[in-house]
Amino acid sequence: MQKEDSKKEEQVILVDENDQFLGLMPKMEAHEKGLLHRAFSVFVYNQSGELLLQQRALSKYHTPGLWTNTCCSHQRKGESNIEAGKRRLMEEMGFTTDLKETTSFIYKAPFDNGLTEHEYDYILVGKFNGEPKPNPLEVESYKWMKLEQVKEDIDKNPHLYTAWFKIIFEKHYTDMLVNS
Repeated sequence: MQKEDSKKEEQVILVDENDQFLGLMPKMEAHEKGLLHRAFSVFVYNQSGELLLQQRALSKYHTPGLWTNTCCSHQRKGESNIEAGKRRLMEEMGFTTDLKETTSFIYKAPFDNGLTEHEYDYILVGKFNGEPKPNPLEVESYKWMKLEQVKEDIDKNPHLYTAWFKIIFEKHYTDMLVNS
């Protein structure tokens, strides 16, 4: 019960379109109001160039059971993007690795339950060749897929993926093509 209470108290960092700090707000309130806040999305690859995807736990309050990137969340006040990414990677997937910040952009994704993700999102990329040890409160399952397979599957089965992942993946996929 205490863990649930601490989640309700989690604060997000409100920012403007230039990622300038505006203040803190409880996470649920920011999502209910659709206010722009700082976030990060982690993409971890193995030595075969496959992306680690996670299926969100069936107990999650939004988008349960949908597939998404390796992990994502919100930075805490005073925490760097990399520190936040490593923290959340350990909390969700049970491992940590070096991460590199690749790009950032703003997106907005409404959910069926009335909440809205409106995020100034930083994409963080890392490499890992071990076996994840996912937290069952966060992650139902995981799989490794080539980027081209992910793109094809999103096109064929968009209902199986989170709204934000479809947006973030397109940005990441395009950046990977441009920079390769």
